[in-house]
Amino acid sequence: MARPNRIPLFPLEAVLLPGMQMPLHIFEPRYKLMIGRCLSQRSEFGIILAASKAIATLGCTAEILEKTKDYPDGRLDIVTQGRAVFRLNELIEEEEYYEGAVEYVEDGPSATEFRMEAQLRETFERCHQLLFGRPWTEAASDQWASMSYRMAGLLPMELEKRQALLEIRSEDDRRRLVLRWMADFLTKLVELERVRKRAAGNGHGLN
Repeated sequence: MARPNRIPLFPLEAVLLPGMQMPLHIFEPRYKLMIGRCLSQRSEFGIILAASKAIATLGCTAEILEKTKDYPDGRLDIVTQGRAVFRLNELIEEEEYYEGAVEYVEDGPSATEFRMEAQLRETFERCHQLLFGRPWTEAASDQWASMSYRMAGLLPMELEKRQALLEIRSEDDRRRLVLRWMADFLTKLVELERVRKRAAGNGHGLN
């Protein structure tokens, strides 16, 4: 089924990636209306980075996986998952909320580098273990999204780095970016773990 070329937009100071889950608390009247329509029509909406009074060019559609809570005043909590990368061609202000005239972007061809894939998995697994205290288990239902997106969506990557991933149209190039970022992040995690263990050995907790 083809995706529509005009979609509701939710500008946020956040970046959603394909395959990444994002919980949202909906409280503004215009977005309560927008989400209500998306729920009734079972349609996606676009999340796009809005920072410093500017809106990014590329965003990601969000599918509503679940409505987790209704509040008496109409607010609601939902869980979304990123689906398709789009380019915003025009911002439309005809409804109570923003809409966008969009086109969907695809990756260009890229050759799989198995050595880099192995290195990426190993580095990510170490980061995940140190960050969350448990091994990474890859859900089969999430494997439709590229590895770079799935990994970046689970790590505390800066907004500008996540936005850069959306703008890269080669999976190999995205993996290189994620691998460079994780290598630096892993160094910080290892140092934090060393400090934590030293503090625990001295009988003093970290402040």
